[in-house]
Amino acid sequence: MEKSCSLLVHFDKGTSAMANEIKEAMERNDVPAKIDAMKKAIMLLLNGETLPQLFITIVRYVLPSEDHTIQKLLLLYLEIIDKTDARGRVLPEMILICQNLRNNLQHPNEYLRGVTLRFLCRLPEPELLEPLIPSVLSNLEHRHPFVRRHALLATAAIYRLPQGEQLLPDAPDTVGRALDSEQDLSARRNAFLMLCHCSQDRAVAHLLAHVDAVAGWGELMQMVALDLVCKVCRFKPAEKGRYIRIIISLLAAPSAAVVYECAGAIVSLSSAPTAIRAAANTYCQLLLSQSDNNVKLIILDRLAELKSSHREIMVEMIMDVLRALASPNLDIRRKTLDIALDLITPRNVDEVVLTLKKEVVKTQSVGHEKNGEYRQMLVQAIHSCALRFPEVASTVVHLLMDFLGDSNVASAIDVVLFVREIIETNPKLRVSVITRLLDTFYQIRAARVCSSALWIIGEYCLSLSEVESGIATIKQCLGDLPFYTAIEEQEAADSLKKPQQMNSSVTAASRRPAVLADGTYATQSAASEIAFSAPTLVPGSLASPRNLRSLILAGDFFLGAVVACTLTKLVLRLEEVQPSKAEVNKACSGALLTMVSMLQLGQSSVLTHPIDNDSHDRIVLCIRLLCNTGDKVRKIWLQSCRQSFAKMLADKQLRETEEIKAKAQISHAQPDDLIDFYHLKSRKGMSQLELEDEVQDDLKRATGEFTKDEDDANKLNRILQLTGFSDPVYAEAYVTVHHYDIVLDATIINRTKDTLQNLCLELATMGDLKLVERPQNYTLAPESSKQIKANIKVSSTETGVIFGNIVYETSNVLERMVVVLNDIHVDIMDYISPATCADVAFRTMWAEFEWENKVAVNTTIQDEKEFLNHIVKSTHMKCLTPLSALDGECGFLAANLYAKSVFGEDALVNVSIEKQVDGKLSGYIRIRSKTQGIALSLGDKITLKQKGGS
Repeated sequence: MEKSCSLLVHFDKGTSAMANEIKEAMERNDVPAKIDAMKKAIMLLLNGETLPQLFITIVRYVLPSEDHTIQKLLLLYLEIIDKTDARGRVLPEMILICQNLRNNLQHPNEYLRGVTLRFLCRLPEPELLEPLIPSVLSNLEHRHPFVRRHALLATAAIYRLPQGEQLLPDAPDTVGRALDSEQDLSARRNAFLMLCHCSQDRAVAHLLAHVDAVAGWGELMQMVALDLVCKVCRFKPAEKGRYIRIIISLLAAPSAAVVYECAGAIVSLSSAPTAIRAAANTYCQLLLSQSDNNVKLIILDRLAELKSSHREIMVEMIMDVLRALASPNLDIRRKTLDIALDLITPRNVDEVVLTLKKEVVKTQSVGHEKNGEYRQMLVQAIHSCALRFPEVASTVVHLLMDFLGDSNVASAIDVVLFVREIIETNPKLRVSVITRLLDTFYQIRAARVCSSALWIIGEYCLSLSEVESGIATIKQCLGDLPFYTAIEEQEAADSLKKPQQMNSSVTAASRRPAVLADGTYATQSAASEIAFSAPTLVPGSLASPRNLRSLILAGDFFLGAVVACTLTKLVLRLEEVQPSKAEVNKACSGALLTMVSMLQLGQSSVLTHPIDNDSHDRIVLCIRLLCNTGDKVRKIWLQSCRQSFAKMLADKQLRETEEIKAKAQISHAQPDDLIDFYHLKSRKGMSQLELEDEVQDDLKRATGEFTKDEDDANKLNRILQLTGFSDPVYAEAYVTVHHYDIVLDATIINRTKDTLQNLCLELATMGDLKLVERPQNYTLAPESSKQIKANIKVSSTETGVIFGNIVYETSNVLERMVVVLNDIHVDIMDYISPATCADVAFRTMWAEFEWENKVAVNTTIQDEKEFLNHIVKSTHMKCLTPLSALDGECGFLAANLYAKSVFGEDALVNVSIEKQVDGKLSGYIRIRSKTQGIALSLGDKITLKQKGGS
């Protein structure tokens, strides 16, 4: 749009014939026809038509009408027509409407007076307003509140105009007197709002004179009072103590909006523990009382901010926060758990874990479609608690083991990983956990859960009774051997009747690329992931205690290899703890029979696809090992695996500890900073709240928390030159990016000796950027400057471009002058920040996301780790690959990077590089995301930065 407008209605373009029809309808005495004609005229004007021939017709035939609808439409018409010429002077025919407006302002009908006063709020021409001022002021004392309400709005709007102080020199005094005598809440709010904007001292005086009555002011006026208090406290921080008392008194207001704003104001103005505790308590009450999920999410965001700045106070509120788990919404539950997990201390961990256990039990009884996902979140939360506070593990591990057979595979996997970690970190629980695992093993239905459970059995069954129970449990779950008979094989071969080449084509088609832990690809047989239907020819294969048999007969030979490894470990350990050689030989022969049976099954025609080579080699290795065991091999199988796992856990804990330390680092005061001794200050007349606030402020100064958001060097980096030094108009802009908003603060300098008229900063955007409003026109005196602000909304993480011109007129030149501005590129790095996610989640997202950008490595950097660190720093991403995995010099490096945008988008990057013979690095950087914009923008950024440039 080329001009600002307060009304917008879509309408198809009209014709000259339609304009003539409108004119004829207006000249009739038919009121409905006039109403219809006025509506058509307004819609044509709003969509670009000029219709100059209608003005005189409207003045003659529509203006005298007494119909209220026609009068309202007439005001809309007057609002949107051009009332000035090209030089900004009021058109002479506009004087004709002044008398009509004056009549409306003195009309006996309150509605006509009110809508006319509302129209005056949008009338910026002082020449038209000046004769109406006495009528506007007289309406301030009208008997009806509807008229007084709009009269106050009109007074405020006129006073805010550039010539407003000349038109209404005594407006603050007049409005102040009206405020003192006014009874209507809306009218009082309008009067108070006008004083806040135009005469802040008078508004503050009124507020302080009625402190005790603020609680009964009503929602609208209380919101204005809060806004005023925040403004005053920022300019006069020494006086904020008495204003904060006003805000705390409003925490008991009946309006949820007022209470929410009060809590936010308290947090922004005060650091006193009493005030922060009141704000946190208010947020917790709103969290429970509000039913809207969006409101709950916003309140949880505020609580998360409080947690980061006032953790010691939020720790007291942890149980109140956890009550939000009653909401069925998963996003709310996830945010609640994230906040609560950061607030756990040794004092409250038992209470928190008890609450989480109750929620886990509820997921069993209540039938809800998202129960499995919620249970997974709870398991992860309990897992985190147990790792940080090992003493609570004993109270939860047995409850969670009931969910090893959960139908939600992700939840079951989390449980078995939790058990695996607890049994290593809590040796006291080993015996009870192993006993419970062996008792519940037959309930497990997922192959991945079975694999992890078998590893635990193989590693942590140490005593004779445990080893024998482990072997017995596995044999029971496998069922009778062999898995098939010769007769059944012949029947299966006859029933299939398929040529060999068909089988080979099926096997080939069942292979697909898989994503490994480092993000690279490998060709993997679908046999390890896809559960084929079990052959019906094997009786009892789907019996409940024989879960291993069902999975292996379904074609999962990777699980078969895990069974073979577990049996091997158990037999080797049995040799150490069983004094009877005969019992050891019996167990060994039974294990060998199981392995040979699996190999026969894999090579038979009973199944539609044969055993894969990896699983075959693994089972054969186990057979050879049991037939001929050496001490070195025994040590590797019985000790090294467990030692590697313990080392992995220690490395993970070390990384988490280092991250916590890095977050906890605070900047200290500089050597030459002023020391303010709080105890030497006068306490006279200070309340307890003010004393607490002073103490907290002093502590923040002492620890360096009162720091600027950005230092001067960073601010200078964000100043962009828009025009050249030789241009008649010099312009530069300071770009501030705040999540969804970009604020462009442009400084325009007139470098000529002429007055520049109708100077306008015209902006346009490309990409997912949207200009909120068009900057207005200004008149710039010779060699003077002007600050112009433009707001731009951002809707996605994508590199955008802002471009435009400065257009102005001078008295010497009739045509408009144009100065083209340099383009402003919005950097994607302003929208993404480092984040963490589990390896499983990373691989899942990598497989699901459809947009991939592959960037070839082209850099002068010759060290692999230095290049990786450079990419991490340049892209604001976090390296998920642990440092221990990157140790050593092998000439290869593969690492996963992850970041999240402010819009909730995930950015995945895999760096795979190799060092060539000549010392140069080669390889690829692959970016994946759900949307195209972030993948392309990140790729462009990496291409630009990877050579080591700034």
